[in-house]
Amino acid sequence: MHSVVLDEPELEFGGAARHIDPRFGITNYGPADLSAADAPRAIRVGLVGPADQLDGLRRWLERCREPIAAKDEKYPHLFPEFPGCDTDRGLHTTLVFSDRNTRVISSRDLRAIETVSQPAALTKAVSIYAEEIRALADENRVDVLLVARPEQLIDIASRSARGREQASDLPTQDTLDDPPPARFANFHDLLKARLLHLRQPIQIIRRSTWDEATQPPEGHSRQDKASRAWNLHVALYYKAGGVPWRLLRNPADLTTCYVGVAFYRNVDGSTLSTSVAQVFNERGDGVIVRGGPARISRTDRQPHLARADAHALLVHALDAYRREHHTAPARIVLHKTSAFTDDEVGGFQDAADERFIDTLDMSWITSSEGAAAYRPGDAPPLRGTLITLGERELVLYATGSIEFYRTYPGMYIPRPIGIRPVGPTRNPRELAAEVLALTKMNWNQTRLDGRLPVTLRTANQVKSVLRFCPHDQAVATRYAHYM
Repeated sequence: MHSVVLDEPELEFGGAARHIDPRFGITNYGPADLSAADAPRAIRVGLVGPADQLDGLRRWLERCREPIAAKDEKYPHLFPEFPGCDTDRGLHTTLVFSDRNTRVISSRDLRAIETVSQPAALTKAVSIYAEEIRALADENRVDVLLVARPEQLIDIASRSARGREQASDLPTQDTLDDPPPARFANFHDLLKARLLHLRQPIQIIRRSTWDEATQPPEGHSRQDKASRAWNLHVALYYKAGGVPWRLLRNPADLTTCYVGVAFYRNVDGSTLSTSVAQVFNERGDGVIVRGGPARISRTDRQPHLARADAHALLVHALDAYRREHHTAPARIVLHKTSAFTDDEVGGFQDAADERFIDTLDMSWITSSEGAAAYRPGDAPPLRGTLITLGERELVLYATGSIEFYRTYPGMYIPRPIGIRPVGPTRNPRELAAEVLALTKMNWNQTRLDGRLPVTLRTANQVKSVLRFCPHDQAVATRYAHYM
């Protein structure tokens, strides 16, 4: 056994400049697609919600055109200023509003939500909002829809389960020991599932995000003003088709397709589980691919695919990659939330061979580990700490103290993830460094404390929405429609 601390991976920004932190990279160099002809220079934003919220939200967004000061001077790298969002700074884009692109949820409809109890209130609210969003989306005049959710709506049924998931970043519903899924979705997941066929990117926002006088809901904390502006504007930019940052790629590296495979139960909690793959390239473009049914093993109580289903899933993913990028990758990196069976290894390898792809790296990414690292004193392990327990048994801290921030930014004791490569073509340190870099490809988070690689984090987000879609329903293929 031995341990090392991996270097913090760099990201690429405007002018091919590099930085380890997305916020400093964008502030100093602009987004990665700064010079691209198709970068969104003006984002047409549609607004849907109660009238009083839309007025306040619009004023706050217009305020965000100018810089927002850093939180304090003690941790200037952890809480940097927001440079403002306009064509000459930050993301080098501007948000464009129009009264024609605004749909108000009426007082009568809001009263209808208030007069019924959960979960009927949730269903009612989703139906009311979906009707207004369809009307706006049909006119095809906006790039992103910003939805102000009703204040009186509380996600009672799924709040606790989702809160645990977000707090720990753990994949859920992947083993028989997991609690059954909530019978009713929260507003975010159910509204997105209802509208996936529109292929209209939607950003849902709470009043407490922009209104300092409104307390966050129970179980939620509020970030500082600049961090809130950072996270919202990066998400809007990505959903409008922009590329805020991308992975740094050595020209000598093979063109790589990253695939995440996770599992979920359908909404009624029956035993049927279905796999889902999220396919990425280095640019960060994701394509959603639905897989076939999975089965729970009586041996390890984990979900697994039959050989034919594993083969079909990867073939489907590679075909989707070719349609998106008009080329085939030279290498596949496949991350999965359960251990690999011999049938799965054989099925995935068959698919790679069938598509003439020589390099296939498969790793089981575990969310819990029996091993832990300690540093002298009270400081947690450094992010990037890699412990090698065996040739195919790695422990990686993707959260922990960050030297650039001069502190540990988390609220809980950091827990490592495990990496279990299957027939790797690269050495363990290179595979772990790749996983660490993939934790930074998260358009909902601009700080360096992502715990899971984007392959699995997005697959988990996708499954939380797909759970509410009938299997025969056409769904959007861009990740922007799920986040």
